[in-house]
Amino acid sequence: MRQIDRTAPLLSVENVSKRFGGTQASSLLSLDLYPGEVLALAGDNGAGKSTLIKMISGVHQPDSGEIRYKGETISHRSPHQVRDLGIETIYQDLALADNLDVGINIFLGRERMKRVFGIPVLDRKYMREESVNALKHLGIELNDLAMPVRYLSGGQRQAIAISRAVYWKAKVLIMDEPTAALGVPEQREVKDLIKRLQGEGVAIIFISHNLNDIFEVSDRIFVLERGRKAGERLIGDTTEDEVVAMMMGRVLDD
Repeated sequence: MRQIDRTAPLLSVENVSKRFGGTQASSLLSLDLYPGEVLALAGDNGAGKSTLIKMISGVHQPDSGEIRYKGETISHRSPHQVRDLGIETIYQDLALADNLDVGINIFLGRERMKRVFGIPVLDRKYMREESVNALKHLGIELNDLAMPVRYLSGGQRQAIAISRAVYWKAKVLIMDEPTAALGVPEQREVKDLIKRLQGEGVAIIFISHNLNDIFEVSDRIFVLERGRKAGERLIGDTTEDEVVAMMMGRVLDD
């Protein structure tokens, strides 16, 4: 297992809670995430994974507790502000515009403009050239960057979403079920990308129902059960059976 420098966390979540009406979605959750670390977030449906990552990404504001990035409190910032700090979330639907090409998808929401006869228009050439560099940085090659992304494979689409985050200097990457609905070769490509990002010091929160994937790519696992912490282990210090027991609330943890 790779050695992670745990001197100073890049991201800290401290005693955050969130309630929706009569439902306690998160209860006093705390975790730290370190540069170059892959932290798996596991739990059954309704365990609170989505609520936690949405609090980190600014979609939901915690009712109590604090979230810090590089020591700075970010608990009540908007998703746009959180993203600008260097925390990117890749949701399961990837948030790609199917009818647009790779270049514009890399710049989606941050489009580069130029003026032609004084009229602002999309600078497609610049965005396409930058996209080539962004993809090459991660060892990805696509034959036709002008093609709408709807015609690309699931693995290629995932690679574009990851490249977009890296291009915009993400230091924390939250990945929601990145290998779901992918074939085995495409799953391998995504896992290779994750390992490459680790080597560049990017910290990753990896959400998956697939325990094989979790044990293959993660350094540590944080298990949720009904909105509370059920357990936290280094991957080398646990087993799939213990993780399942934690997910079902059968393991008592401090």
